[in-house]
Amino acid sequence: MNPTDLTAVEIREQIASGSLSSYDVTRAFVERTDRLEPKVRAFLSRTSEKALARAKELDERQARGKSTGKLHGVPMAIKDIISVRGTPCTCGSRMLEGYVPPYNATAIDRLLAEGAVLVGKCNLDEFAMGSSTENSAFHPTSNPWDLGCVPGGSSGGSAAAVAAREVPAALGTDTGGSVRQPAALCGVTGLKPTYGRVSRYGLVAFASSLDQIGPLTRSVEDAALLLGVMAGHDPLDATSATEPTEDYLELLKQDVSKLRVGIPRELPTEGLDSDVLDCYHSAIETLEGMGVEAVEIDLPTSSHAVACYYLISTSEASSNLARYDGVRYGLQAGDAQDLQQLYRQTREEGFGAEVKRRIMLGTYVLSAGYYDAYYVKAQKVRTLIARDFHQAFERVDAVALPTTPTPAFELGEKLEDPLQMYLSDIFTITANLVGIPGISVPAGFSGAGLPIGLQLLGKHFTEGTILRIAHAFEQATDVANRRPPI
Repeated sequence: MNPTDLTAVEIREQIASGSLSSYDVTRAFVERTDRLEPKVRAFLSRTSEKALARAKELDERQARGKSTGKLHGVPMAIKDIISVRGTPCTCGSRMLEGYVPPYNATAIDRLLAEGAVLVGKCNLDEFAMGSSTENSAFHPTSNPWDLGCVPGGSSGGSAAAVAAREVPAALGTDTGGSVRQPAALCGVTGLKPTYGRVSRYGLVAFASSLDQIGPLTRSVEDAALLLGVMAGHDPLDATSATEPTEDYLELLKQDVSKLRVGIPRELPTEGLDSDVLDCYHSAIETLEGMGVEAVEIDLPTSSHAVACYYLISTSEASSNLARYDGVRYGLQAGDAQDLQQLYRQTREEGFGAEVKRRIMLGTYVLSAGYYDAYYVKAQKVRTLIARDFHQAFERVDAVALPTTPTPAFELGEKLEDPLQMYLSDIFTITANLVGIPGISVPAGFSGAGLPIGLQLLGKHFTEGTILRIAHAFEQATDVANRRPPI
């Protein structure tokens, strides 16, 4: 039995039964990563020795008859924007190169408490700003289905690591689709929980009203398992929700027939690939074959979502990234002659082109004379988008959309065209603006053999519902079982 062929749930069960040891499982994934990383480059830092020592400790604990957790012995990778004590957290930026957090994010503490084994930190677009992982200050990551293509972003490293079977599961973050979009492009499952469902304590902020931690996994069952571990109120996070959590694994067993899924009457057609559209229609037919009722809905203001999102997110990014000034922490320019020069040189040397672009746009939007014209208006549009979804959810249990307008594109293809890159998130950003949960599951393949995802959005705190539908869809198709050629 090759442990790298198993899902997180299967690994947990095999270790609990004594068929596998945590050490053997971790070693198998470490050795596979050793072989594949020169091609995939999903990681920014690896902690293999710590992981093997942790796995050995877990095996000894199990041998002594001590209780085991829900993730006992399961290797995991973490997006390098989430704090892990004693492990570098660069956010994919020269600005934080060399920074080692002295504390864990709450989500990390909860994973470790249930026996997870952390094997390293994954690559990302700098400060989570991008849709291809090409904006990393260190190196791009390749898509395991085609090494000449992007894995998506900004959680591209996490998605690629899961798709390549370097880990069975990983954490990413989703600000405008940064878990779901790379999940779709890499042929894995990606879940964005309701805003506030998972604590953001220890997550380095990009856009505070939009960011959310979420899992990337090989199965919907694994996503439900990880959500159940991480979800719940955290007094360290002022935006953490007090809404009770559910047994998400148990909910997967419930029947989905008679549930109603909303289908928007008009999809944005700009840049929508024909293979993606065909796959979407085929997925809707599969849902209907499962007894799910497809209901046409209207989301009229969603056409303004891209503009709304990039005004709000860049404004929040401008504010959040103002702290990186060379004085308190992070990079400090060494030859500055005065304070103003220190600020200027530090930010010039520390930030990449995309981060600078978004800081400049956000600063402009928040400036006197433009605040009301742009930022306030964007917030009003955000309210209208939320109203459209609330009205739709009065009629349906979930909304089905493509996850991305295209399959994975070639490395370098959109780097010089930021607008086209921004449109990669056209179907995912509404969930972040409204704060609702969303999941992407593998739904098919393009003519070139690249993965295509189906996205399901739900009401606030109804992760259980979209997980149920996604799980039933996964069981009705064979797409998730296909492996990349790497």
